[in-house]
Amino acid sequence: MSQQGVKKREIARHVAHFTVFAYDRRGRGESGDTAPYAMKREVEDIEALAREAGGEVFLWGISSGAVLALEAAGQIRGMRKLALYEAPLIVNDSRPTTENDWRRIREAIATGRRGDAVKAFLQSVGVPGFVVSLMRWMPIWSKLVAVADTLAHDGSFMEDLQKGKPLSGSRWAAVTMPTLVMDGSKSPKWMHDGTQALTRVLPNAQYRSLAGQTHNVKAKALAPDLIEFFKA
Repeated sequence: MSQQGVKKREIARHVAHFTVFAYDRRGRGESGDTAPYAMKREVEDIEALAREAGGEVFLWGISSGAVLALEAAGQIRGMRKLALYEAPLIVNDSRPTTENDWRRIREAIATGRRGDAVKAFLQSVGVPGFVVSLMRWMPIWSKLVAVADTLAHDGSFMEDLQKGKPLSGSRWAAVTMPTLVMDGSKSPKWMHDGTQALTRVLPNAQYRSLAGQTHNVKAKALAPDLIEFFKA
């Protein structure tokens, strides 16, 4: 399970009749962040967890974690099923590309301006400016700033998937296990377009849109679909 913070724990509680391994990605929560970063190290982390779980697992990821889950599923043996929620793929011109956003984020991190990196990221994903301003006064802001360096980790493998180009039919050809690809009905068009494009290129995928949900999906709304899919 690739998720963050309270929501990670909430989802784990709602699917508690499975044995759940919920972990912190590199540089987040209780996990270290040995330099230099490489996505393949995160794939190795998932492989180690899969071995600890007995070698055959169901894998779940959301947002950039969904892309990481895809990469892991294509490389690691024992991935029986895969569930993904809103991998942030920009596959057409329905929204601007993110090259400049990732550049601003990297520059802010390199010069020690972690708050500016978080602001640039939130603006990139569509959080309104007034909401970003309010968040600076909320407890969550310090938590976001604390892991700001890891935003560049996500950019290292997300940037090429956010250039408004169609998805390659071969990139995830090895992801042949049953896969549930989901989005929220209230998410923006570009997110729906990316989710549906991903469903089409995966060899064994089904698409589902969760009524009333956004990228900030509620655990209670998500859990029934995960349970149904993983139990089938």
